[in-house]
Amino acid sequence: METNNLDSVYQSYVKDVYRYLRSLCNDHHAAEDLVQETFYRAYLYLEDCREDKIKPWLFRVAHNAFVDYIRKERRNLSQEPAYFQRLAHFNTPEKEFLQQEAWDELGKAVAGLPIDQRQALLLYDQGRLTYQEAAGIMGISLSHFKILLFRARQRLRQHAGRDGEA
Repeated sequence: METNNLDSVYQSYVKDVYRYLRSLCNDHHAAEDLVQETFYRAYLYLEDCREDKIKPWLFRVAHNAFVDYIRKERRNLSQEPAYFQRLAHFNTPEKEFLQQEAWDELGKAVAGLPIDQRQALLLYDQGRLTYQEAAGIMGISLSHFKILLFRARQRLRQHAGRDGEA
């Protein structure tokens, strides 16, 4: 595939892939790294993908990169998340701070979901994939995907109802 096509694929889908990965891992820096890993892997095999299937395929690559990231994190016993959270961010503009605040509010509700429900919600609602494409990415049946999506939305409604009462 030509370099121009690779650039256009990156420009077209980088924001969607970032939002999906950011929502999964709740970490801006890890999501950025995973986006780079996703597009690196995609670059290696993009010419084998049909043009009408690029978006679902990219989300599959992103999903696999996230799964690999989780596996690696589980093996890494020396990591202390609190240490990295205490580090100052000297170059954070106000706009990024406000966006981060909005992400955190949404992320709290979504992060409370079980991982399979969270992935179903993100792939369908945020990634705008079809039920079939999202179920394929997750490696589950269409009916199981629909159940996961229903339960995720139901939990978010319950969460929103509790926040409204408080």
